[in-house]
Amino acid sequence: MTDSRIAKAPLGTGGPEVGVQGLGCMGMSFAYGPTDAEEARATLERALELGVTHYDTADVYGRGENERFLAPFFAAHRDEVVIATKFAMTIPPDEPTRRIIRNDGPYIRQAIEASLKRLDVDVIDLYYMHRRDVNVPIEETVGVMAELVREGKVKQLGLSEVTGGELRAAHAVHPIAAVQSEWSLFSRDIEAGVVPAARELGVTLVPYSPLGRGFLTGSFTDADKELTADDVRRQQPRFNGDNAAKNAALLDSIRTVAEGHGASVGQIALAWVHRRAEVHGLPVVPIPGTRRRTRVEENTAATRIALTDADLGVLDAIAERVAGTRYADMTFASAGRE
Repeated sequence: MTDSRIAKAPLGTGGPEVGVQGLGCMGMSFAYGPTDAEEARATLERALELGVTHYDTADVYGRGENERFLAPFFAAHRDEVVIATKFAMTIPPDEPTRRIIRNDGPYIRQAIEASLKRLDVDVIDLYYMHRRDVNVPIEETVGVMAELVREGKVKQLGLSEVTGGELRAAHAVHPIAAVQSEWSLFSRDIEAGVVPAARELGVTLVPYSPLGRGFLTGSFTDADKELTADDVRRQQPRFNGDNAAKNAALLDSIRTVAEGHGASVGQIALAWVHRRAEVHGLPVVPIPGTRRRTRVEENTAATRIALTDADLGVLDAIAERVAGTRYADMTFASAGRE
């Protein structure tokens, strides 16, 4: 058991060490169609056995249901885990494709109390601003978040989908421990501004969707044809129609590298993300999401794959050939403001 545990990485300057790979918990009760609650709970436990200590959720996932689902696991292992959750985004029940973003003080106050109650904890280890409301100065938002730290409700602050400039402005108000953004073989836009700023400020990068929402595992090739009607990936341009066909063809290069390592396509995609820490000189803690024990075992094993320079030459060329944007509406993604 000990030999299979993953290495550790720091979460922000002076922050705790966490497993170098975290666990995205969204899909356990939201976004990706039907789930098996019993298997999801077993997955949480198996992840911890493997050294995964950083667990990521948000208040918007299932309108609070994801936080409630995780609460018993956190209660049983409170001293062993780092709990990350987020505020800022709501989805109207009658408009499932619409996102309402709020960064104002009263909303943040309301959100933190609700998350603390659902998670059944006294303090949240890492509290993220999930998305940026450009109508509210980021200094104002982070100022309120900093008050939560002083009040003992939050230990560390994080931001998601911010630009390099926004990160610097926020960090000047209060130290930011982590920035969460999409980063994968298919999505590298943060390398232009966000990654250099994070390196400069001592901020840990937490890549979400490092497996391209499952597409980089080869588990599906056309969202509209293969996924259930309630799966959010059917709304994302990269995974449908001509885009899906073009992007599925890109997996062939990854398969070639995978064969050389006796690994899966998904493991190579994750190994590439982990290699970003060395390439860019900063801590990188990706949070691939899964709800199955076999997948979390596969994913954590990817931390021990050493890619060669020749491998990187093949893999690095993929992103510029990807068809379609990350979201149908890139308004709230950092690349839309960078």
